[in-house]
Amino acid sequence: MLSAIKSSFQPLTKQYGDTRWWLGMLLVVVLAGASVALSKLPIMQSAQFSSLTIGIVLGIIVGNSVFARIATRTDVGVDYAKSILLKAGIILFGFRITFAQVAGVGWHGLLTDVVMLLGTFILAVQLGKRVFKLDEQTTILIGAGSSICGAAAVMATEPVIKAQAHKVSVAVATVVVFGTLSMFAYPIMFEYMGVSEHAYGIFVGSTIHEVAQVVAAGTTVSANAADTAVIEKMLRVMMLAPFLVGLSFWQSKKHANINAHGGEQKAGISIPWFAVLFIVASGVHSLSVIPQGTTNAIIWFDNILLTIAMVALGLRTHVGAIRQAGIKPLLLAGCLFLFLTLAGFAINVGIAQLF
Repeated sequence: MLSAIKSSFQPLTKQYGDTRWWLGMLLVVVLAGASVALSKLPIMQSAQFSSLTIGIVLGIIVGNSVFARIATRTDVGVDYAKSILLKAGIILFGFRITFAQVAGVGWHGLLTDVVMLLGTFILAVQLGKRVFKLDEQTTILIGAGSSICGAAAVMATEPVIKAQAHKVSVAVATVVVFGTLSMFAYPIMFEYMGVSEHAYGIFVGSTIHEVAQVVAAGTTVSANAADTAVIEKMLRVMMLAPFLVGLSFWQSKKHANINAHGGEQKAGISIPWFAVLFIVASGVHSLSVIPQGTTNAIIWFDNILLTIAMVALGLRTHVGAIRQAGIKPLLLAGCLFLFLTLAGFAINVGIAQLF
């Protein structure tokens, strides 16, 4: 793991002396600042559009207009933000979670999240491959975003499978569309579910895409439902690390088999070190050795890093590539939305009866 970290940061000495690094970083930081400012507007807050979502949209707009003229003078910094800063943001994301929160929802919440994660991702892979004939990268990204924690999961999965920027943007778009739909639909559904606020919170946390959307769907019903939903969602977020490690093993094994049949040397296992450090960050946060004010500052800074990464991703996304992807990614995400909502409710009720 140490060698992987070292290799990731080795190019820094060269980059710091490169004007393209500084200009590229300046570009993404300015656009990220604009995204954060826009996210503070009442209309954006009422729609629960985070700076991450605004950042990728703003990045796509600039990337498909003026960026082409300055790409050769800013590309090093933009690509650095899209890779290294993204991984740093995922690591710091661990400071949002404690092991005590995980224990708070008990075995009931844990089992529900595991079943929903595995069920949603396996369904995504099968539908994407067999029904919609989508490429593997797009399928995995949409599956990760739907089954774990929305845009953050899509971004964390990107370096593991080395996905192309436009495929990441497509996956993030599906999270925005169906996560937003869930945010408004779930509170309406609550009146007809016949479940307690606590059970509703477990359902919300185990099935809705983004953390912000979970907060909105839970708060609309009650503070108790919101608290339960957020804790359940945080448990689901914590599963991001083992998911990435498992995905890396699966990809390495698959490529090793392909290479073996082709007579080439087998590929080695590549463990995503940033996923391991994500758990370490959660462990440190769980020990309460860092003052709450410092933790809040880390979370704020993490949001900035992730927004910068989203902007960089948008800058590298070409609208033509998204258009070429067609409607199939949305259809796949729509099927996963129906699974999360309908089958997810049935799974929640079934597991609840076991405890």
